[in-house]
Amino acid sequence: MVSADTPIITREILFSLGQVVKHRLFPFRGVIFDVDPEFDNCEEWYQAIPEAMRPAKDQPFYHLLAENAETTYIAYVSQQNLLPDTSGRPVSHPDVPDMFGALQGDMYDLGPRLRN
Repeated sequence: MVSADTPIITREILFSLGQVVKHRLFPFRGVIFDVDPEFDNCEEWYQAIPEAMRPAKDQPFYHLLAENAETTYIAYVSQQNLLPDTSGRPVSHPDVPDMFGALQGDMYDLGPRLRN
């Protein structure tokens, strides 16, 4: 079980495309639309994370259509910092209808763009 108290650091992919997740430390949530088996972003982005909070690179990183109380955006988040979001609430990002179908619990049906 993934817990808010103890981050899971593993190379195994624990979350699925279409799954609604929330950040373990910060107040945002989103739906997964892509996953990298390990860190695959620029070094400048990685170094901008405070060292005490910098995640290991050798774990999956997820691309999210994300939302917080103020806005929507695309987030890139390490697996250790994600938790399942079981609220059943839809993600209000404007790109959700282009990538996904109906929300079923904490999972969106994959749209044609993501089924390939």
